[in-house]
Amino acid sequence: MLKFMYNGIKVNNELFRAHYSLGELFHYPKGTITIYAREYKHFPKIDGLTIKNDTDSMTDYFETDTIYIQPDNPYYKEIHAVYTKQEDHNIKAHNKRMGGTIPYKAI
Repeated sequence: MLKFMYNGIKVNNELFRAHYSLGELFHYPKGTITIYAREYKHFPKIDGLTIKNDTDSMTDYFETDTIYIQPDNPYYKEIHAVYTKQEDHNIKAHNKRMGGTIPYKAI
């Protein structure tokens, strides 16, 4: 079972913590959403998604897994909704920390 959540990807009831980013990327079309692993735990293989990780342990260069979701991906609408939920959660958390006095707007 696969479920995208605002704080990660849940596969077979195991949460792989992640965060989502929407922005202009040089090699990808406008609207591409990037999913970044929050820890050095690898994402499981998911049909329809390509996981990128350019870790080079020979030179002590380590990366977390990254997934790029382009607008033509079948998961795009679901992931975009989760991205929006993540941003709403971050705004509420920020405003709560700041005493609700400073409105926060995600870029």
